Amino acid sequence: MISGKFAITLHILTLMSRHPEDFLSSDFLAGCMNINPVLIRKEIGNLKKHNIVESREGKFGGARLARPADEITLEDVYNTTFECMSLGFSRNEPNGKCPVGKNIKDSLDNLYRNINHCICTELKGVTLQEFSSQFATETV
Repeated sequence: MISGKFAITLHILTLMSRHPEDFLSSDFLAGCMNINPVLIRKEIGNLKKHNIVESREGKFGGARLARPADEITLEDVYNTTFECMSLGFSRNEPNGKCPVGKNIKDSLDNLYRNINHCICTELKGVTLQEFSSQFATETV
């Protein structure tokens, strides 16, 4: 289902790409995004699991990119936030005797598979560095 998770994750990574040597705290990132630091920490945990960021604890702790921004594609980011994008399914089980109802789920599955292929094809061609370069260079 569509959510803001991709946008939040991309915002986090874009900020990190602007400060590649620094470990950014969840409080700093949350302040930039006007969201709760708990949400930041949750996404950072997921990004660590996918080897996109690294982190350290302590007074000077935080997280930073685990590899250069020009080696991370937006498809990588998408794949950390979704297994598969879906526009949803009906909560009710369709009538199996209906010519549409008996085939609608398979048809939607095929449609969503095609949509995901198109999304990944588009995102594969954009690096985090390219995405990040469209923002002004002043520091936060």
